[in-house]
Amino acid sequence: MAMETGLIFHPYMRPGRTARQTFEWGVQSSVACDKAGFTTMMISEHASQIWENIPNPELIMSAAALLTKNIKFAPMAHLLPHQHPTKLAIMVGWLSQILEGRYFLGIGAGAYPQASYMHGIKGGQDTAFLNEMVRESLSIMEKIWKRDPFFYEGKFWNAGYPEEAVAHDESDEQHKLANFAPWGGVAPEIAVTGFSYKSPSMKLAGERNFKPVSIFSGLDALKKHWETYSEAAIAAGHTPDRSRWAVSQTVFVADTDKEAKRLVMEGPIGYCFQHYLIPIWHRFGMMDGFAKDAGIDPSKADLEFLVDHVFIVGSPETVTEKINTLFHACGGWGTLQVESHDYYDDPSPWFHSLELIAKEVAPKIELPGVA
Repeated sequence: MAMETGLIFHPYMRPGRTARQTFEWGVQSSVACDKAGFTTMMISEHASQIWENIPNPELIMSAAALLTKNIKFAPMAHLLPHQHPTKLAIMVGWLSQILEGRYFLGIGAGAYPQASYMHGIKGGQDTAFLNEMVRESLSIMEKIWKRDPFFYEGKFWNAGYPEEAVAHDESDEQHKLANFAPWGGVAPEIAVTGFSYKSPSMKLAGERNFKPVSIFSGLDALKKHWETYSEAAIAAGHTPDRSRWAVSQTVFVADTDKEAKRLVMEGPIGYCFQHYLIPIWHRFGMMDGFAKDAGIDPSKADLEFLVDHVFIVGSPETVTEKINTLFHACGGWGTLQVESHDYYDDPSPWFHSLELIAKEVAPKIELPGVA
C-alpha cells in the first residue's frame, strides 16, 4: 500500500487576516488538494487563537462540498466540551449527508484554557476533567444518531430523542421527524489527535477503535504513540492497522533542495514559526523531543535547525528519502497529513508543493506489510 496524502488546516493565518480571507484560503486549499489527489483534509476548530482562527470548520467543509469530488473532510477536531452534544450530533449527521459520506469526525477536549473559559469552563480544568466531558458528550451523540427514544440526565448535559407522533391517517406526514443520522445511517469514523509523549488520546483511540492522528513531536513520541494505541486496541479486542494511522508534519517540496529551503526560511512557514510556533514550543517544552533526536540543547533549536532536522523539506527525491527513513525508524503510517500555512497572497509555491507531494513523493513510499 502506497502512502496517502492529506492536509491539516489549522490554518496558521498571520494576524490581520480577515475572516473572509481565512475562509477563502480554506476553500481554495480544498479544491487544490482534491485536484492533486489528496485523500483527506482535516480542519481545526479554535475559538480563541488569532493564528488558528476557525471557530466553525463545518462552514469551510460545506462550501467545499460543492467544489470537490473525492477528498474526505473532517473537523480536527470538534471540541466536545464546548458544544451541546445534541446540536453537534445533528450538525455532524447533516454535513455527512451533504458530503454523501466524504466525512469523518475528529473529536477533542480542547488545548487552550481561554477557549474553555469562553464556554463556561474556568479554573484551568485538567485533562482528566475535560476527557470525562468528551466521553459523556460522545455517548449522547451516539444515542442521537441511533434515533431511538431516550432521555438522559448526565453530569454535564441533559439530552434526549423523542418518540415520533402518531399519524392521523396514511397521508399525514406532519408527525415525521427529520432524519439527521450520518450518511448510511451509521456513526462516522471517529479520529483523535495526540501530541505529547504519553498521549491519553492515543489510548482512547485504541480502546474505542478510533482513527489515530499523531502530531509529529519527535521520533520517540511517534513510536510511543503507536505502542500506546496498539496495546489499548489489542486489550479491547481490536486489530491495530497502521494504514489507518495519520501523522501530521511540516512538509514542503520544490524542484530543488536549495529552492525548497529558501522558500520555507523566507516564506510563510518561516514567518509562522519565528513569530508564533517556535516561542510556544520552547515555552512548553515541545522542542525537547526534536532536540533529543538531533542530540542538541533544546535552547539552541532555531528555524534553520527545524528546517534541516525536523521538517520534511527538499526536492521530491530528498523528501521521499526522508520519509522512508522515518518509516524505517517507526514502522510507517498510512497518511501523511501535511500542515497547512498562509500562502494566501501567492498560492503558487504551496500548490506546486502539494502536487509534488501527492504525485512524485507519496507513490514511492510503501507501508511495510500492508497489501
